[in-house]
Amino acid sequence: MGRGVGLKPTRLAAKLRQIRLRLALSQNEMVRRMRLQGRVLREEISDFERGKRQPPLLVLLQYARAANVHVDDLIDDNVKLPAKLPAPTHQCGSSQH
Repeated sequence: MGRGVGLKPTRLAAKLRQIRLRLALSQNEMVRRMRLQGRVLREEISDFERGKRQPPLLVLLQYARAANVHVDDLIDDNVKLPAKLPAPTHQCGSSQH
């Protein structure tokens, strides 16, 4: 198949930061909340939130779980996060679920 297309969501970094801030967590606290101690460093959270690095799928899954949203709500630039996080019920921004 060759190389990947190289598409990346442009709002992902902002959404990750938004989740952490709405949960009122520091970057270290976010690592603990996601139960990724020893796997992800605070500096990596910073890089993900500034768009300097793409987070691995496990990190995206843990951000989604912390916010109680679907992973595709994070990666779909056309979907906004719920106003209240963590979402009271599993929110779904797209109509495909």
